[in-house]
Amino acid sequence: MAPTAGNLRRVDPTRPRGRPYNAFACFTASRLGFWLSRTIGWRVDPYLLRATGGRLGTGMFIPTALLETTGARSGEPRRNGVIYFHDGERPTIVASKAGAPEHPAWFFNARTNTEVKLNGRPYRAEIVSDEAERARLWALADNVFPPFERYRREAAEVGRTIPILQLTARAGAPLSTTG
Repeated sequence: MAPTAGNLRRVDPTRPRGRPYNAFACFTASRLGFWLSRTIGWRVDPYLLRATGGRLGTGMFIPTALLETTGARSGEPRRNGVIYFHDGERPTIVASKAGAPEHPAWFFNARTNTEVKLNGRPYRAEIVSDEAERARLWALADNVFPPFERYRREAAEVGRTIPILQLTARAGAPLSTTG
């Protein structure tokens, strides 16, 4: 079952997160959590998110949605679970790949083919390049998923700047729901 438009939960990045949320986020960035994410989560999430209309992913507390891109080389549809939050009406996603030396494949797809879907809703992806805007968005992103700060440092150690993408709803696409 494909996710239907209308089920992208609004994620307020300024809302305080509780101890269970922060503990789970820190666990996901631990050695064991990272291993589970890389060996199981990234493979299961696209199917789980799609089957539940974006309501359930392996990230549990962490706001995760199904990003659908078109392969940059293949032209084939690709699906990945991504952490997201809202900046105003724009969903924002971070191409962290847990601080790895290379960008995630979905980033290259979204950069090449900017028409994407998030939980079944059509958007246009834009890479944020203005440094002041990036700094502002990083402050929000770190509140949603504290390990992003460590990922940024690790990526910088190997010379990689982690991209931030903002999504703009395409004409006629419904906006996010409150939740």
